Amino acid sequence: MNALTVLASAAFGSTVYLTTLSTVGQLNQRAAPYVRVAGLIATGIVLCAVIGVIAFASQSVVLGFILGAVLTPPVHRRILRRRAHAAGS
Repeated sequence: MNALTVLASAAFGSTVYLTTLSTVGQLNQRAAPYVRVAGLIATGIVLCAVIGVIAFASQSVVLGFILGAVLTPPVHRRILRRRAHAAGS
């Protein structure tokens, strides 16, 4: 298992999570209901394709992707809380 591959895959997993979060947030705020549903379906299809490609890759790529996708949400929430706390001070 190559450590550099795991780190690169973790960064990719983190990027996929943040991109998906941003896309869903934008769809929920601005889109009409039918556009929202179509956008969410398209986002789901893209995520399934990405996960399928990663599952086809080596074990280190899969572990890195999972690591990045699992660690990003709590870190992202902590960053957002810190920004809100700093803005409120």
